[in-house]
Amino acid sequence: MTANHLRPADTAPGLAVRRTAAKLLGAVIDARTPLDGLTDNEHGHPHYLALEPRDRALVRAILGAALRHRLTIAGLIGRRLERPLPANAHALQHVLHVGAAQILFLDVPDSAAVDLAVESAKSDPRTARFGGLVNGVLRSLARTKARDLPRALEETDDAPDWFRERLVAAYGADRASRILAMHRIEAPVDFTVRADPAHWAAALGGIVLPTGSVRVERLDRPVPELPGFADGQWWVQDAAAALPARLLGDVAGLRVADLCAAPGGKTAQLALAGARVTAVDASRNRLKRLKANLDRLALHAEIVEADVLSFSPPDLFDAVLLDAPCSSTGTVRRHPDVPWTKSPEDIAKLAGLQERLLSKAATLLRPGGRLVFSNCSLDPSEGENLAGALPLRPGDMEPDPVNPGEIAGLPDGLVDARGWLRTTPADFDLGTPSVSGLDGFFAARFHRSP
Repeated sequence: MTANHLRPADTAPGLAVRRTAAKLLGAVIDARTPLDGLTDNEHGHPHYLALEPRDRALVRAILGAALRHRLTIAGLIGRRLERPLPANAHALQHVLHVGAAQILFLDVPDSAAVDLAVESAKSDPRTARFGGLVNGVLRSLARTKARDLPRALEETDDAPDWFRERLVAAYGADRASRILAMHRIEAPVDFTVRADPAHWAAALGGIVLPTGSVRVERLDRPVPELPGFADGQWWVQDAAAALPARLLGDVAGLRVADLCAAPGGKTAQLALAGARVTAVDASRNRLKRLKANLDRLALHAEIVEADVLSFSPPDLFDAVLLDAPCSSTGTVRRHPDVPWTKSPEDIAKLAGLQERLLSKAATLLRPGGRLVFSNCSLDPSEGENLAGALPLRPGDMEPDPVNPGEIAGLPDGLVDARGWLRTTPADFDLGTPSVSGLDGFFAARFHRSP
């Protein structure tokens, strides 16, 4: 069956978008399916792929708002119900959340959001008898949102308990609150440019960050349509994600392994800096994306499809960068599904994998070589705790602390007394929340004694 055959009957314009949004929200919340996979433009959910590009963008916007403000929306809906929804009424809950997200947080006419939510409910046998309830709840929400929304936002930080508790334990109540507040705000888009950041900031309608990345608050068109894309003048990469590769120092002419490399932003950085890069990843599809990105950028790397844990190169490397798979809790501003699809058990499992990967990475380094370990988790069990537990022996692997002033433009306080780099969404205050912040990243550096 083709994607076009899967399109719901469009009894009203926009109904397919709302039905798809509700279906994907259910996949995220009920099945803990990552949103990136559901909205992938090649391998995504069939109903999503059946939509036109503009409608896909609206689905993503609805889901972003619904997930970013999930508890606020739930509270406002709950106050408008005479009795709680049945425990198994998941499909109805998702229809309500999709409608409420549009009314409360998107530039969609209230009447359209309500009417399409009612049509969406009526078109599904599981929710058909609740059309009146959907209509009443959402119309009430639309009438009183100016009064009720500010108070509702104050009553919750829109984070599941397990996630908030781990942030508070790691960062303290105040910093955790600031991180969670930033999670409610969609992240800007950062670019790493080949050269002349000021030119590309002007061309893309953004600013140059102190660290050299270009930041744009909101894109006005798809990335492939932006100036400089076809010419390979830049690639999308959060400013924090651009830091670990720089911690390897001058890599010109060195043999560098980029482990768990796809989709290739750090590979591109290293190749642009003159390194002879070997990019290793276990995913064939992700390596295809890496190769396509390098081709667009006119950069070269040796690409190796392999499990890092079994990777056995003929020669040791001058430097190794391990940006390890992790819980991605540092990217919630970009991926608001993460707190709802991950769990403490997932974090523990991933931390165990990272420990094995880090131990393996150390064996690939020649005497005198440098190793950087990084990931985009906010959880210390995937960062500080893991780096501190790495077995280090004099004459073998030793700490190689990062100097606070080593990276030009890096704000004070992001390198701790141990020489470890830690960024969070609460860092990098540029005066306006929508253009401030960084992805949560951790990086530690080591070297092998000569």
